[in-house]
Amino acid sequence: GGLAIFIANNVTKALSELSAGIQRLRLGYNEPIEWKRNDEIGDLVQAYNNALKKIEESSRLLAQSEREGAWREMAKQVAHEIKNPLTPMKLSIQYLQHAKANGVQNLEELIQRVSETLVEQIEALARIATEFSSFAKMPKAENSLFSLNELARSVHTLFANERLDMQISLYLPDKDFIVYADRNHLTRVLNNLFKNAIQAIPDGRPGVIEVSLRQDKNMVVVEVSDNGSGIPEDIREKVFVPNFSTKSSGTGLGLAICKNIVETAGGNIYFTTETGIGTTFFVELPIAEVREVKL
Repeated sequence: GGLAIFIANNVTKALSELSAGIQRLRLGYNEPIEWKRNDEIGDLVQAYNNALKKIEESSRLLAQSEREGAWREMAKQVAHEIKNPLTPMKLSIQYLQHAKANGVQNLEELIQRVSETLVEQIEALARIATEFSSFAKMPKAENSLFSLNELARSVHTLFANERLDMQISLYLPDKDFIVYADRNHLTRVLNNLFKNAIQAIPDGRPGVIEVSLRQDKNMVVVEVSDNGSGIPEDIREKVFVPNFSTKSSGTGLGLAICKNIVETAGGNIYFTTETGIGTTFFVELPIAEVREVKL
């Protein structure tokens, strides 16, 4: 009776504030929602505020960076993606307010259900925030001299036996190519290219993935080729453009981050692809030194 009404009143007040915050949400001009009590609603509000803070911080970082074109493109995308979870959040809150105004019997059950929906949507919002900040906050490169041959070998070892239906081969030359770059960042690039190659192969096709290193003037070229489906024509131009998505796979940033890492190291990344036949990614990096391979 009275307790349920008291809870409902407080919950609805909290959700109204959340709703108002959601309606005001836009990149660059957001205020956190205040909620004094430590309860379930407080947790929701806290999660919302955290996601907000992350998005704001990422916006600021990107706006300061030189990647102006990418920043503008991303701001548009993030603003668009943020709307996806916000619409159901708003509708859920309006539904609850309407139910309360009409004295619905099972209000507590309804509150529980709406809270679950809100948690789900806030998690989607938090995911976008995390993806966004992972691009904006790419750690500063900590460069050192290391063997690209060894790095390719260690990443190949990691993936070589991942799929029994795939043959993943590595071809290394007699020369050992030393590069001056961030080893962790380049590990991330190679991991990403191996993963993409594996995922590109359609079910039922025996996969063939070949990775090789070769010299081209003062550059070392890493090639990662697959016999997968190829990249569809309509997305070829956007392959390296950051793509924010509420989907949990989070693949939309992989190649954008790779491009950023490779270019920071003074290199280039590009690809050739044929529908139904496969794709080859090329990563070119300046050679710091060429050593003879110790036998």
